[in-house]
Amino acid sequence: MKNLFKSIALIAVFAILITSCSKKNDNPANQEVKTEQKDKVLAYIKSLGFTDAQIVEKGDRYIVDGDMVVDKNMEVPADNGGPKTEQYYNGYLVTNSNNILVKVDASITSMAAEINAAIAQWNAVPNSKIKFVLTTGSTYDILIKVDNTIGASTCGQAYLSTSNGKAGSVVWINQALIQNNSFAQRTRTITHEFGHTISFKHTNQSTSIDVPGVGGTDASSLMNGGQCGSGATVLSAKDKQATAALYPL
Repeated sequence: MKNLFKSIALIAVFAILITSCSKKNDNPANQEVKTEQKDKVLAYIKSLGFTDAQIVEKGDRYIVDGDMVVDKNMEVPADNGGPKTEQYYNGYLVTNSNNILVKVDASITSMAAEINAAIAQWNAVPNSKIKFVLTTGSTYDILIKVDNTIGASTCGQAYLSTSNGKAGSVVWINQALIQNNSFAQRTRTITHEFGHTISFKHTNQSTSIDVPGVGGTDASSLMNGGQCGSGATVLSAKDKQATAALYPL
C-alpha cells in the first residue's frame, strides 16, 4: 500500500511538472507576435528620425526623447512617409478636441493651481476648439498623476495622441524634481505634457510632420524639448498658430 501511495505521489509530481512546463512554453506563436509587434513599433519610431539613443524601453512602453510615451502595442500606420525636415506633431488628431476630460489623481491635487493654469493656456488659444475640461467622474480621457521615478532630469512624461483619435491617456509629473521650480515653470511642465496628449511633439526636433503652414523651429516655443525647468512658460505665437491650424473652430 505504501508503494502504491508513493507511485501516485510521483505521478502527481510529474503531472505538475509537465503542466508547469506547458504553461511556460504555451503557444510560442504569441511571443513571436509580441516580438514582431514590438519591433514594428520600434522601427516606426526610428522611421520618424529618432535614434537609438533617444528611445528607451520601459515595460510595455517606449519613452522617446525623454518625455513622449508610445505603447508597444500601438497601431502602426501603413505608410508613415518617412522622416520630414521639420517637426511639430505626430499626425494623429484628437476627435473630441472640444471636450477633453482631465482627471486629477489624488497624488497631484497639491498642484491643482498649476494644472488649472496649464489648462487655461490651451483653452485660451484663439481660433482653436481645443478645450480641456476637469472632471471628477469615472469617465475621462486623460489622467494626470505624480511619478517621481521617471528620471532624474525628466520633469514629466505623457502619452502622445493615438491613431484612433483619442488623447494621450496619461500625464506623469515628476513632482519631486519640479517642486522647487517657480510656479510658472511648474505650470510650463504641465502645459508642455498636455501638448503631447493632443499630438504636439518637440518643436526643436527635426523629425515627423509639419503643422500645415506653421513649419520650422521656434526658440520661444513652449513645446521645445530638453528645457526642463528653464523653457518658455507661455505658448508662443507659433504654438498658438499651430494649435489653431490643427484644431480650427
